[in-house]
This record gives sequence, structure tokens and C-alpha cells, in this order.
Amino acid sequence: MESIWAYSSLSVLLLVITFKFLSQRRAHRHNLPPSPLALPVIGHLHLLKQPLHRTLHNLSQKHGPILSLQLGTRLTIVVSSSSAVEECFTKNDIVLANRPKFVIGKYIGYNYSTMAGAPYGEHWRNLRRLSALEIFSSSRLNMFLSIRQDEIKLLLRKLNQNSSRDLAKVELKSKFSELTFNIIMRMIAGKRYFGDDVADYEEAKQVRELIREIFKYGGASNLGDFLPMLRWIDYQNLEKNLTRLGKKMDSFLQGLIDEHRRDKSTNSMIDHLLSLQESEPEYYTDQIIKGLIMAMILAGTDTSAVTIEWAMDPKFWDDPTSFKPERFEGGDVEAHKLMPFGMGRRACPGAGLAQRVVGLTLGSLIQCFEWERVSEMEVDLTEGKGLTMPKAEPLEAMCKAREIMHKVSCK
Repeated sequence: MESIWAYSSLSVLLLVITFKFLSQRRAHRHNLPPSPLALPVIGHLHLLKQPLHRTLHNLSQKHGPILSLQLGTRLTIVVSSSSAVEECFTKNDIVLANRPKFVIGKYIGYNYSTMAGAPYGEHWRNLRRLSALEIFSSSRLNMFLSIRQDEIKLLLRKLNQNSSRDLAKVELKSKFSELTFNIIMRMIAGKRYFGDDVADYEEAKQVRELIREIFKYGGASNLGDFLPMLRWIDYQNLEKNLTRLGKKMDSFLQGLIDEHRRDKSTNSMIDHLLSLQESEPEYYTDQIIKGLIMAMILAGTDTSAVTIEWAMDPKFWDDPTSFKPERFEGGDVEAHKLMPFGMGRRACPGAGLAQRVVGLTLGSLIQCFEWERVSEMEVDLTEGKGLTMPKAEPLEAMCKAREIMHKVSCK
């Protein structure tokens, strides 16, 4: 008897949810772009296959460059035309300046109060102004030039150890990750977390693991964000795990702040923010500082890449899926053709830092080493899973130090 009652209740609940879903769809359908056929409750979630950007591209080929998807309870507009994207984030960017509230922003992002997750308003504008003037300004970035130079020299010397006499095979993905993480952490806290001279190896290991674990929950990959009923039962222990990670991350960030309060001998980002806290304690709270630090760590160590369909739109690029670096030789790339840092009010504030790191790193690697493919086969450029679309296969190459490397080693 009890089981019959339970099944009946569940059936009624599903009918109510389905009716509400269909009613909402009918009420808004006349204002929406084209859309594939949706299923009750889940909408178009069943259409989302990996790799996601390829799936969205295929849907745009069938339904047009602007289409609507009902992802559970969330209505999503997919824009695959770079010219339309430019219009969205120039003429109409204030309409699109908000951010959806995903559950990770509640537990990791200090209840949606960080720059990445905060709704558009006075608080977000203050964070944006603070980051532009006090963190990512040209003068502030130039102060940390020696850190970037030092870390890149360490990378060059490490590569030189095995390639000074003959070609040596190297795996570059991990080395680039270590490079960027060390640069970011030395700017923030004056400490390295990769390499032989790490001050506290156990702490560094725990921090690296914490960052990797948080990245697993990043982006829009949690079903509970689209089907709230799954949050009621804590599907896959999502909120439990995010609560645990949020506490660990907060403890780590608070530890950095407390450490720099006790010892102000370094000239790091934390020291600068603490000096601002002394003058305006009501605004520069520890939570604001922790949110800014976390944004730098998470965005700076696995930087978001441009969506493939935007960067390789056949309307703008000849043979878009082929590797042709010569297409950029003229140096004239219109803004809407390539948008690695976004556009409009929500464009990445760390673009200046990223350009400095990437430019100096690539220039140094090309200047100091000869490079060849590992085999006669073309390099596999297949995209992997994840918000930043890393290569599916980590980049490997053969390198040999040039003569100029001896001068670099001596400095």
C-alpha cells in the first residue's frame, strides 16, 4: 500500500513539473530564436554531447547562428556567429552583463560575491575598478616583470638540461601549467608551488590538489544547476563536496592573508591589498581580498580559451580548421574575429597579464631552442574536455638548445 502511494505521489509530481515546463515553453516561444524539439522536464539536455562546442556548432548549422535551448529549467540562447556576438557585447552588453547563478558560486565563490560570479551592479563595478586600478594596471604588472622573467628562465634551464647536446623529447603541458601557477602565486603571495625550491612541499602538494579538484566542478557541468530536483537529494553529493572544497579553499586563502599580516617584508598582491584595507577597512574586507585572490588563481592558471567556432568561423577565416599561423602575419585581426578574453563589461581584466606571459614565454622558447615534431605524424590538435578546451593529448615535441641558451644560463 505504501509503495502504491509513493508511486502515485511521484507520478503526480512529474505531471505537475511537465505541465509547468510546457506552459512556460508556450508562454515564451513566440519571442525565442529557433529551437530543436525539446523533451519534458529535461528540455534539450539530452542533446548535449562531448565535445560540447562541436555539438553546439552542429546545432547552429541546422537551426541557425542564434538558437534557443531549454536546459532543464534554464533557458539558454546560443550565439555562434562572431558578428552577432560582437553586437551582443558592444551595443547590448549591459543587457547581458549578469551571470547565471551556478551552485559552485555559492560555496566556492563566497555566495556569488566574487568578480566572476557577482551580479551586475555597484558591488561588481567596485570589484572591476579595483582589479583594473590596483591589480592588473600596467604599472602594477610591470612591477612583477622580474617574476615572469625569473620563472621563464627556470623553464628554459630545465629544458636545457636534457637538450643541450642533442634533440630531446619533452612534454610541455605540465611545464606550462607549472610556469603559470608559479608566476601567479609569486605575484599573489611571493611563494612558488612547483619546482625543487618549494618552501613547504606538503602545503604545495595539497594546494595543487585542491585547485585540480575545484576545476572538476567548474563551468556548467553540474546537472543540479539545471534540474533543481536533483539538488533536493544532493545528486552525486555535489553540494556536500562543494561545501568541503569551499571550506578548504577559504582556509588556504585566509592562511595566506594572516601570514602576510604577520610578515610584511614581501611586496606581493596580498601586501598591497592589506595596505588598502588599513585605509578603507569597511570595504577591503578579508572576504573581498580572498575573492580577488581566488579569481586570480582560478582564472590565471587555466585561462579560458576562445570558443573554436568563434575563432574559426568560415565566414572570416579561409580553411578555418587547418593550422595556418601565416594568416596572422599582417597583424590585422578584427576584434570580432578573435575573442580570447571576451568583450564588453565582462571582458577578462587579466588580458594584459596573459598577453605578457604568453608573449615572453613563446618568444623565449623560439629564441632559445630548435623545435621538431616527435614523429612524421602531424601534431594531434583534437580538443579535450573542459571549459578551456585543452588538447586531448598533451603537447610533446623534440627540442634542442640553440647557442644563445648558454648566455641565458649564465645570467
